[in-house]
Amino acid sequence: MTATIRAVLTGSVQPLGHTVSGIDKKPRHGPQRVEALGLVSDQQGDLKVHGGPDKALHCYAWHHYDYWRTRLPEQALLAAPGAFGENLSIDGADEHSVCIADRWRIGSTLLEVTQGRQPCYKLNLRFGVRTMAAQVQDTLRAGWYLRVLEPGTLAAGDAMELVERPHPRFTVAHLLALIRDRETRPELLTPLLALPLTPSWRRLFERRLQSQRTEDWSGRLEGS
Repeated sequence: MTATIRAVLTGSVQPLGHTVSGIDKKPRHGPQRVEALGLVSDQQGDLKVHGGPDKALHCYAWHHYDYWRTRLPEQALLAAPGAFGENLSIDGADEHSVCIADRWRIGSTLLEVTQGRQPCYKLNLRFGVRTMAAQVQDTLRAGWYLRVLEPGTLAAGDAMELVERPHPRFTVAHLLALIRDRETRPELLTPLLALPLTPSWRRLFERRLQSQRTEDWSGRLEGS
């Protein structure tokens, strides 16, 4: 796989509709410092669900923008990276080619894939589209998060060197699809518990297995 960083983006917390968010990310030029909680100049609005060691950096595939431009041809946000609040805009990789626990060397950092993004209603507010978060979830064009194993610097143009892929069967898209499709079958979910899941995803799949029921998404997707 040949993948590169198209842009490195950060943002500050700003008003967004009835709430606040750090989703408005702008490209940064030159080497950017990455520590355990992500890019040092980046902020998140709600630290209960955004940011933290397991969500230090959010990645989004640049080629997804072609799809969204066909759906939202008048949307000015789609002219440049950052529309989805990503920290790293990626060329050459997406949810179908990135696996849980992949380790990537980017610049002088070592980063690990932790989970896919579960989009929330703040995308609806950002795009002015009531169903934007649901569309992102349904299409699996959600992006994924990285954990910082070795701090350092990275920059636009850096190559993404795949160092280790311990779980090649379990792409980010595969797990996102199981969530989207409200899957509860033990034969599909039990193997996931052997993965190094984030605590939130482990709870999600364990609860589905135990209850044979799925979670309520209305608060996350609609803000209700």
